[in-house]
Amino acid sequence: MTMKLAGRAAISSASSRILGAVALIASIGLAGCSDVDSMLFGDSGPEPDSTAPVASGTPVPYAAPTQTNAPVVSSPSGVGPMAAITPVTVEPGSDTGTAVGKTVSGLRSQVSGIQGSLQTNAQRYNELRSSGAGAANTYYEARARITSRLQMGTTRGNPELVAEWNRAQTALDQLSTNINSLNSLGSAVATDANTAHSALDRIAITFNVAGAVDEDHRQLSVLQDETNQTVVLIDRLMTQVSADIQRQTAYVANERANLTTLAAAIKNGELYGADLTAPMFATGRAGSHSSYAGGSAPLVTIRFDKANTDYQQILYAALTQALQTRPGAAFSIVAVSPTRGTVTAVQLAQTAARHHAQEVLRSMTDMGVPASRLAVASQTDPSISSNEVRVFVR
Repeated sequence: MTMKLAGRAAISSASSRILGAVALIASIGLAGCSDVDSMLFGDSGPEPDSTAPVASGTPVPYAAPTQTNAPVVSSPSGVGPMAAITPVTVEPGSDTGTAVGKTVSGLRSQVSGIQGSLQTNAQRYNELRSSGAGAANTYYEARARITSRLQMGTTRGNPELVAEWNRAQTALDQLSTNINSLNSLGSAVATDANTAHSALDRIAITFNVAGAVDEDHRQLSVLQDETNQTVVLIDRLMTQVSADIQRQTAYVANERANLTTLAAAIKNGELYGADLTAPMFATGRAGSHSSYAGGSAPLVTIRFDKANTDYQQILYAALTQALQTRPGAAFSIVAVSPTRGTVTAVQLAQTAARHHAQEVLRSMTDMGVPASRLAVASQTDPSISSNEVRVFVR
């Protein structure tokens, strides 16, 4: 692909699931810049730590719940469907006066405590889902207002759009906080799962203890069934929390990148399009490397033969096409200057060309291309009459 533009610009072409999700948060880094100014002009402050503590897996003591008929915990209004969590009612048992009967009573209190914890965790999960849905709505409303204004055209650094950008950033920050809370909730659910399985093991062992009466074994059988049902409910909640963590983590990370592109667009008062980082993480098609790798023709040639060269839109289009074809591509930005005139004129031209190359590099990073994929070089060309910047795919 080769494009040229003269004048303004010249362009040529189980609990492990929960703990695994906790580790995923630490690897991505959810926190963003505090506002649009720091996004546009740099932020020297430290980013907040988004890593949530993992569960220790150590069972904790439980107290008997205050109510025996617990309500059904279901999805909040306006949020996507989830399986209802209906806590199991633990049947009270009579005191048989045996040592085994006392053990059964202690196990029953523990299972009742797990039920109470399950109900609390399920309610907390619904609250986090509801809060996340509200933050997502706020984010998309702000982003839509920014996009519509930029699509129609507006002034550079419009303060109204800056305020909308900050509102969107705050909503994403709330989503990041929700993810951290989901991680903590996942750890609590994993602990409940460990405790429930431990209770099942103790129930199985108690069946073999001597000195029990028939009523003790009847109560143990009922308690075993109730504990098995509890394990099913805990696993269901664990699956839902784990899925939400992974889904929302990917969502927030992607929207952070989109906000970077919007910040650059607000700065320039012009909408480029979708974020360039999105196609970078896509899977490249077989044989796509042959389109650009090793070619001598530049992807883009920008000719700076007059003041205020306008090249951003065509540069963005060329980068988008290149990254769709080859998602892992890196780029070389080459400052090219003429060799005509005196030694001083040549040196001045080289300095100006390098300045233009740095300007193009900043534009590419504003569009979402990571700086780690960009390299700058310089050269001379006796066949040209004005400075150029050539962008190559490597």
